[in-house]
Amino acid sequence: MHLTANHSVAILLHQGITGTRGKTGLAYLRYGEASIVAVIDRECTGQSLSTLTGIAKDIPIVANLEEAFAYHPDVLLIGIAPSGGALPDDLLAEVIQAVNSGLSIVNGLHTPLAPQFGTLKLGQWIWDIRQEPPGLTVGTAKARSLPCKRFLTVGTDMVIGKMSACLELHSASKKRGIKSKFIGTGQGGIMISGAGIPLDAIRVDFAAGAVEQIVVNSGNDYDVLWIEGQGSLLHPGSTATLPLIRGSQPTGLLLVHRPGQTHISSCPDVAIPPLPDVINLYETVASVAGAIEPVKVKAIVLNTFHLDDEKAQQAIKTIETQTGLPCTDVVRFGAEDLLDSLL
Repeated sequence: MHLTANHSVAILLHQGITGTRGKTGLAYLRYGEASIVAVIDRECTGQSLSTLTGIAKDIPIVANLEEAFAYHPDVLLIGIAPSGGALPDDLLAEVIQAVNSGLSIVNGLHTPLAPQFGTLKLGQWIWDIRQEPPGLTVGTAKARSLPCKRFLTVGTDMVIGKMSACLELHSASKKRGIKSKFIGTGQGGIMISGAGIPLDAIRVDFAAGAVEQIVVNSGNDYDVLWIEGQGSLLHPGSTATLPLIRGSQPTGLLLVHRPGQTHISSCPDVAIPPLPDVINLYETVASVAGAIEPVKVKAIVLNTFHLDDEKAQQAIKTIETQTGLPCTDVVRFGAEDLLDSLL
């Protein structure tokens, strides 16, 4: 499935614009190809989307699906990630209303929706993204033999901008005529690109093999792959980063960090070590289990959304001095200079 400019999308994003559970919907707002006609968030009804999010799009924010119908969507995209991956009853009621009204559904939650509905109308569909692909095997380090460059984003925390870094660099690469591909590994990346693997829906024994499969299937047709990172080796609840490293056999790592953050956001008693120590950790882990030669962190990508321009530039200079690596915020300041350093 791939959403294109021919689709008119309403994004279900209650308490997601200013809350903590709207990462998926906000990512699609920034990078998706489809025409987004309305955002549904009862907390922010009538406010300016660009003012609230920094995403320069003039899209109305409405209180419910009934109000969104005025903008004639044909797809409802579930843009929130409630705890446990299941929709609360009030939001499920809106999804049921959407299906009964003929809208197709994009669902990135762990709970599949298609089995909950019977026969759909002609042309209507439900895309349950978090489904394990068939025919998986364990990882075997096959990706190390590919001729292409493979950049994997890794982070000092979850929800820090790893996908955005890849998408910005992928876009900059395509503008230069480079044969570039973005590899989505989470529901947001898959919604945006139309392909990928939902890594957190794959049994752990086959996770590295799933990454390896999609990278090997692409690696001979492109000059560079931008592989969406997940989780963090520093996060006590994260298991996704290791199979990404093992399966992709990266030729380089991009470390994503939020300047000023000293502890894991959801675990305030877990400290983030100094960046040189984090770099050493990732390079050590990535340089074993099949790596032909040492794997290095090639650059630091910052998420400076919480800083003004002057403080963001200061943070970039400080971290360049601290690490000796090129550094920028590719969403805020563009990816061109960093791409020069990487390629």
